[in-house]
Amino acid sequence: MNILKIKEIKKITRDVLQFKTNKPPELEFKPGQATELFIDKEGWKKEGRPFTFTNLPEEDDLEFIIKTYPDHNGVTDKLLDLKSGDEFLQNEVFGNIYFRGEGTFVAGGAGLTPMISILRDREKNGENENNKLIFANKTKADIILKDELEAMLGDRFINILSEEDHDEYAHGHINPSFLKDHIHNLDQKFYVCGPEDMIKSVVKDLKEIGVKDSNIIVEE
Repeated sequence: MNILKIKEIKKITRDVLQFKTNKPPELEFKPGQATELFIDKEGWKKEGRPFTFTNLPEEDDLEFIIKTYPDHNGVTDKLLDLKSGDEFLQNEVFGNIYFRGEGTFVAGGAGLTPMISILRDREKNGENENNKLIFANKTKADIILKDELEAMLGDRFINILSEEDHDEYAHGHINPSFLKDHIHNLDQKFYVCGPEDMIKSVVKDLKEIGVKDSNIIVEE
């Protein structure tokens, strides 16, 4: 198990934190993959949770973008108490969401995190022009990394909000009709991540509009 020392903590939306830590020299992962982190404090060292690396593998520091849930009284609540110099314990790397070909990324809330590193990697290599991101959130304030994603994807960054009505964004939930409006090629990869119910619903909708099982990638 590795020890990761926190270098920087930044609040990037009302309930999402960005952590930067050192990177162990032997650590390897594919963009999109995750690890298990434990807070290195008494009473929390056995409470591991999966979090995605959002930095690029070749970068010197690790980055994790994590949604906190203050009302859950658990690990993500405890993250709010951490400061620079505190430490995580880091376990093995895992994850089924990594780049398998150009396509459409469908994320709900913090389900965006595996897609951040993938899209950053494609952008760095000049291979992002055929990728699209559909991002579902409750409100505009919940959109993680809005400016960066707009700069990377332009009009291929499509937002839908369930609890707010804005002129510039779709309103409601992802459904077959919404997907048909925004997907014009069914023979591509579809990467889906978010709350469990949302994943089930989106996978069902993708199949309904004609996407093959073999082209749908979800976290296992």
